[in-house]
Amino acid sequence: MALHPAVAAFIASLPPPPPGPLDPQAMRAADESHVPPPEKRLPVHSVFDRNLSTSAGEIPVRIYKPTAAGVHPVLVYFHGGAFFLGSLDTHDHVARALADATQSVVVSVGYRLAPEHAYPAGLNDCYAVVRWIEQHGRGPSEDIGWDGRTLVVAGDSSGANFAAAVATMAVDAGLTCITHQVLYYPSLDLDFNVERYASLKSNAVGNGLETAMLKPFNAFYLDSGANPADPLVSPIKRQDLSGLPPALIVTAECDPLRDEGELYGQKLEQAGVPATIRRYESAAHGFVQHFSWLPEFQGVFAETADFIRNVKR
Repeated sequence: MALHPAVAAFIASLPPPPPGPLDPQAMRAADESHVPPPEKRLPVHSVFDRNLSTSAGEIPVRIYKPTAAGVHPVLVYFHGGAFFLGSLDTHDHVARALADATQSVVVSVGYRLAPEHAYPAGLNDCYAVVRWIEQHGRGPSEDIGWDGRTLVVAGDSSGANFAAAVATMAVDAGLTCITHQVLYYPSLDLDFNVERYASLKSNAVGNGLETAMLKPFNAFYLDSGANPADPLVSPIKRQDLSGLPPALIVTAECDPLRDEGELYGQKLEQAGVPATIRRYESAAHGFVQHFSWLPEFQGVFAETADFIRNVKR
């Protein structure tokens, strides 16, 4: 199936990238310029920012509460952006949609970005927030109000990389509070060998994210000390996947990263971990962030809610 016409038209309208090396500050500013004002965002019962005092330091989070109820399931969200882009604001609409669909408190994490912060700063921030919720978020609370039963880690692209890595860190630490992992078009293998996955060739050009962009975009993270051979950097390289929480893996048909996400789901199943693999036809990388308003893709949040509600660890 061909790329969705609305997505294809948007990609065709984009100006060519400026010459020279990538400029993180300029690219972040461009991303932030597209954030809609609060009055144009999906209403949620309450949304507020706070800092969590964790083992990794003070970490900014944005908390979305779907109702006034004292306790809820909690979904911890890690935004995408190749480890150097993205923010609480650029993914605010995704967090709102997740809170509304899943009726969970969503805790969106403003983790430290490369290249200013070397590996594993961002990953440690994400894990530290989960530990904080496990230790301090339980019971009726104006802040979190975790019900003590359902705790989801979720992310898109590089954020999904962090979600998968955090799930493995929790297992290794004997932490059993994470009940689900939700990985939207995950980046799980940072060894960008084009012979490794067929989608790196079949979806190499013309679909927004291009295979040739993977190395320069992820160079900020890898050059900061992240080793692609390390399973915490490339979660698909982990040898023992048993004991991990059930996974929903959402892939996009026209994404170079499609096949590594689907292979990870197959590896989880082989290790005895329930894994739901859902490929969205005609979708490109980033569709949850940029095109979830299209009728063909709107169901992704309801599907996430169904997975959290119906699949048990």
